[in-house]
Amino acid sequence: MQALARRILWILGWSLQHEDPGTRRYVLIVAPHTSNWDFPIGLLAAWALGLRAHWMGKNTLFEGMLRPLFRAWGGIPVNRGQPGKTIEKMAARFAATDHFVLGIAPEGTRRAADYWKSGFWHIARAADVPVVMAYIDYGRKQIGLGGAFIPGDNLEADFQRLRDFYKDKRGRYPQQESAIRPRRD
Repeated sequence: MQALARRILWILGWSLQHEDPGTRRYVLIVAPHTSNWDFPIGLLAAWALGLRAHWMGKNTLFEGMLRPLFRAWGGIPVNRGQPGKTIEKMAARFAATDHFVLGIAPEGTRRAADYWKSGFWHIARAADVPVVMAYIDYGRKQIGLGGAFIPGDNLEADFQRLRDFYKDKRGRYPQQESAIRPRRD
């Protein structure tokens, strides 16, 4: 599967950049997320890297015929109406194993938004694991993984780190990229 995924990405003109995070337990954020194509390209990249990753998606994605396939590919349905329970559940999953990679698109949508959802940050803090930044850069046709950090006590400072990392990465539809900042209530 790994060789086939690498070959498909190569045929499609994509290159892979991979920086080993040095751990087998982390929250993997993937941005920018502006297209339905992000999912199959990201899945191919995970397979090409031999990355056994789980990913969170809204529970409505898991209705119907695709449910078994999405589950087999590591999907975890999330009820967005219960965010606190999601953080607790994911922290418990990290605590139960020595190998767990959880992929999240922090934008939470393919449309432009005023902020990123900070659930990934809260999960990483609750589980005491690093955040690893990944990207699908359509401008360069490059998929990358690297830039790990342990979330600190200052959400704003950590989001500055995210802005610095993603400043030159472009989604398929750059006009739909969300502002890299936490929600301001």
